[in-house]
Amino acid sequence: MSDDSDLELRDSIADALLVLANVGFGDLDGRVEIKGNGDAPLAALFAGINEMIESLRVERERNRAYQTEIEDKLATIEQQRAAIRELSTPVIEIWDGILCLPVVGIVDSVRSAQMTDVLLQAIAERRAQFAIVDITGIEVMDTKTVDHFVRLAKSVRLIGADCVLTGISPNIANTMVAMGVSLGDVTTHRSLREALKFFVLRKKPR
Repeated sequence: MSDDSDLELRDSIADALLVLANVGFGDLDGRVEIKGNGDAPLAALFAGINEMIESLRVERERNRAYQTEIEDKLATIEQQRAAIRELSTPVIEIWDGILCLPVVGIVDSVRSAQMTDVLLQAIAERRAQFAIVDITGIEVMDTKTVDHFVRLAKSVRLIGADCVLTGISPNIANTMVAMGVSLGDVTTHRSLREALKFFVLRKKPR
C-alpha cells in the first residue's frame, strides 16, 4: 500500500472517529464520507456507521414526536381536570357582591381544600362581601365534614367577607345533634332564599 493510500486511510479513520465523537454529543447529522467506489478498505464499516447514525436519528425524531404527543395529551388531561374542578365547585354570583357555592356529594379533605381555594379566589376577584355555602345536595354529614365547613367559613371571614351555611336537612340536623356535632359560630339559614334576603338587607353600597 502506498504512502498516499495510507495517508488517505488515516484521514478517513480520523473523520470517522470525529463523526462518532459528535454522535456522542448528540449530533446525528454528520456522516462518514465513503471515498472511492465503495470497495476501498473500511468502506463497509463506514457504511455501517452511517446506517447506525441514520437509525439513531430516525429513532430520536420518533421519540420527539412521541414526547410531543404525550405532552399534548397531558395538557388536555389537565384542561379536563380543571373543567371538572370548576364544574364540581361552581361559584355563582347570585346578587351584586353575594356569591353562592352549591355543594353536592361527598366532601373530603381534598375537595374541601379545593372549595376553599376556589371560593376565596372568587371573593377576592369579585370583591364580594358575602358568601353562601348551600349544602342542600349533601345527604350525610359527619364530624370531619362539619369541620371542613367551619374551616371554610373562618377562611372567608379572614379575608373580610361573611359566610353562612344553608340547606341543612332535618335528617342531617338530627344526626348532628345525636353525634354532638356543632358548627360553632357558623351562621345557618333554612334556605338559600332566606340567606339571600338576610344579606341583601345587610349589604352596604360599594
